[in-house]
Amino acid sequence: MAILGAGLTGMSAAYHLGRAGVACRLFEQLPRPGGHAITFEEEGYRFDRTGHLLHLRDPEIRRLALGWIGPDHLEVERASRIWSHGVYTRYPFQANTWGLPPEVAYECLLGFIRAQAAHAEQATQAGGNARGPRNFEEFCLRHFGEGISRHFMIPYNARLWGVPATEITADWCARFVPLPRLEDVVAGAVGMQGPELGYNTRFVYPKRGIGQLAEGLARDLPREGVCRGAELGRAPQAVDFRARELLFEDEVVSYDVLLSSAPLPALVQLLVQAPAEVTRAAAALRCTHLYYLDVALDAPCGKPLHWVYVPEAKYPFYRVGCYSNFSPEMAPPGKAGLYVELADRSPPEMEKLLPEVSSGLTEMGLIDGPSVVRFARLRRIDHAYVVFDHAYYASLEVVRPFLAGQQILSAGRYGGWNYSSMEDALRFGRDAAEEAMTLLGGRG
Repeated sequence: MAILGAGLTGMSAAYHLGRAGVACRLFEQLPRPGGHAITFEEEGYRFDRTGHLLHLRDPEIRRLALGWIGPDHLEVERASRIWSHGVYTRYPFQANTWGLPPEVAYECLLGFIRAQAAHAEQATQAGGNARGPRNFEEFCLRHFGEGISRHFMIPYNARLWGVPATEITADWCARFVPLPRLEDVVAGAVGMQGPELGYNTRFVYPKRGIGQLAEGLARDLPREGVCRGAELGRAPQAVDFRARELLFEDEVVSYDVLLSSAPLPALVQLLVQAPAEVTRAAAALRCTHLYYLDVALDAPCGKPLHWVYVPEAKYPFYRVGCYSNFSPEMAPPGKAGLYVELADRSPPEMEKLLPEVSSGLTEMGLIDGPSVVRFARLRRIDHAYVVFDHAYYASLEVVRPFLAGQQILSAGRYGGWNYSSMEDALRFGRDAAEEAMTLLGGRG
């Protein structure tokens, strides 16, 4: 048994296989385990790979995750806002238009009511067979109306995903986009503080950054006998799926089952003489990269918020979060650390970007001015968001059956090519380990 990738999914699989006595080797191309769930340290500041928060619903995963983190963790109630039209409003936008300029709130409320009425009429006329939305823009207009869609849903998500809303299907959003009732929208328009909505109202956060989770999991991997722990700085040059061998510069590793959490297109590229149709389908799978800034402040953050959504194009960023509001141990006493996610996917010119970012943060009241910025570090995430475009499912329907037929399990956010959470990543690893053991027939 071989595993590619020592992120949360790969390590979770290795953990469960090791506990079951199944021999496996875990390979990671980077010099440290954790994938995106790592924490950097510089001058007393700690920075994750932007906001990585644990939403733990599965009792078994919760028990394991808290055990890997240890007692130094916090249970946090979400404090997030939207910044638009020069004001802060509660999240989610679609149920909290109180505080916006009256004409904007009116447009949002009236548009929502009209959209609900139109949808009900169409459903009646179609006898329950109304056509579903063809893309995310249609989804927004149908469920939220023109005002909410134009002022937040469409521009924000285009900035987040890095592609127009018409290029994205609506299939990803059932879990992640709250659909409020009419009562919620009306209450939110007149200032009645209803319950927090969405999947992320509470979260768990390690006091010294999300890297504590990955480090604890890595420490808990078996290191003798059936499993050697993560072999770091090790990536195969190719995968011979016919011979079931990983080809390294210095070694050929045989496997019965291969479990990969590497990005799905990258895995297919490693396959020796993969069928042309599989290669074409994998090449059609899209994702976006992301540039962001880690910003160290010589002063506290000006707002007690965890993160802020920014839909307006005049700002170079679409989301800002404050690590040190997750946990005060993420920055030196009296100071703060931010992450600033950039909307433009092209390499930024820092001399031009930093004044624009500082101006926006000052306008939002997060900093008093550019002088409090101690330093800013530009980072890039190569695989940020899988794009659920109109070729998504057709491509997966070619790639997945082929891999399954070769005893290759591809799992995780990028191995499975999906939009998911860290809890999901740990669960994907557990489930993939169980599937691998079924394929192995219980052999250790």
